[in-house]
Amino acid sequence: MPRIAGVNIPDNKRIEIALTYVFGIGRTTAQNVLKSTKIDPATKANKLSPDDVNKLKDFIEKNYKIEGDLKRDIMFDVKRLKDIKSYRGSRHIKGLPSKGQRTKTNSRTRRGNKRTTVGSGRVSVAKK
Repeated sequence: MPRIAGVNIPDNKRIEIALTYVFGIGRTTAQNVLKSTKIDPATKANKLSPDDVNKLKDFIEKNYKIEGDLKRDIMFDVKRLKDIKSYRGSRHIKGLPSKGQRTKTNSRTRRGNKRTTVGSGRVSVAKK
């Protein structure tokens, strides 16, 4: 099982897909990395030679911000928005969508599954 940037890459998947398990690398980035390092995207991760794994590791670490560094940068960006009290920062503080989505419906991801309807808090007639 190859290990790139502290992440175990799955053996049985094509290397093009397996690289997406690293935070900060998507399909397009994985394709660009493989094209730059001249590795066939169709090869399985367990068929890579240690030389190829080292080539991938070095290229990714030099050219891309991934895993912990990327997460830290995102955290600092959100913290900066909160500190300057921008509109987007206030939405992050309140736990609401920050990019203009509607919130009357369709914001369950940010607000949680709190479904309050008309009769939800009422005691049934049989219990009275």
